[in-house]
Amino acid sequence: MPLRLHKLIWLFFAAFLLAFMWLFLNFGLCTDEIRELELKDRHTRVIEGQLARLQKQRDKLLKDLEYERQKQANPDTSDLPIIYVITPTYARLEQKAELTRLLYTLQHVINLHWIVVEDSETKTQLVTRFLQKSKLSYTHLNVPTPEEYKLAATDPNWLKPRGVLQRNAGLKWLRDNFNPSTGKGVVYFADDDNTYDLLLFEEMRFTRKVSVWPVGLVGYLRYERPVVKDGKVMGWHTYWRPERTFAIDMAGFAINASLLFKRSEAKFSIHVKRGGLESEFLTSLGVTLDDLEPKADGCTKILVWHTRTEKSSLKNEEKMIRKYGQGSDPMIEV
Repeated sequence: MPLRLHKLIWLFFAAFLLAFMWLFLNFGLCTDEIRELELKDRHTRVIEGQLARLQKQRDKLLKDLEYERQKQANPDTSDLPIIYVITPTYARLEQKAELTRLLYTLQHVINLHWIVVEDSETKTQLVTRFLQKSKLSYTHLNVPTPEEYKLAATDPNWLKPRGVLQRNAGLKWLRDNFNPSTGKGVVYFADDDNTYDLLLFEEMRFTRKVSVWPVGLVGYLRYERPVVKDGKVMGWHTYWRPERTFAIDMAGFAINASLLFKRSEAKFSIHVKRGGLESEFLTSLGVTLDDLEPKADGCTKILVWHTRTEKSSLKNEEKMIRKYGQGSDPMIEV
């Protein structure tokens, strides 16, 4: 009897121990799972709060963006000076491509009038059609350069002044059509092969007399620029003849349109010495170094580049004719 009781006691103890271990293990696992679920739930609530804040910020940004879009679509530009961009151009294979690139820049500039002047006896159909489709405010002019002043195919670009009579035609149009007593305007000479940052046009828009800035990829340098000290132009960073009064590229300045009426005879000279086109023009306007207004962060930012498109080779056109009996269709406008 005592032996059986002893066994029963051990069996009871073993059963109790097993039951306790089962309860402990299952209760412990449940506790860990609950704790993990609570952490996940807390983390989810934090993420949901952050997401709600981000959604509010997104909605505000979308509203601000829509407001700016509507403001740009219907801007009040009545008080903004008009930027008159004078662009000389001449017939060549790359002409339409160059003008197209420039057009897509100018289309983003408000209050702008484009004066395109062809170096030709008559206005060409190519440029006429191009401007008609441009959706820009524009004036189309033409004036031919005498043969003796034109560059030959093998001449370097710097040998003779280019676009002189065309720029003068643009200046004459302005003197005939702009009223300085009632209008506000800025004049900029934009060649059709350069590359322009949109910011450049807003930098020049409020030019009081003459604003200036650097030009990239010009003069066989990384850039040329006015040397500025204490907000004043003191000289010129250029390799070639830095002693020039205005050693600046045509793309590196803009003038207030009213200057054209204070010096009504001022214009570009076709007889000017090499590199003197810009300097003599500004001098003829009565401009001094003290009149210059440095733009582009004190003339430290490049916003225009004196790029040039490689001349296209058509050497395979004749080969096409010889080999296949016909070349490209000359009626397709390029």
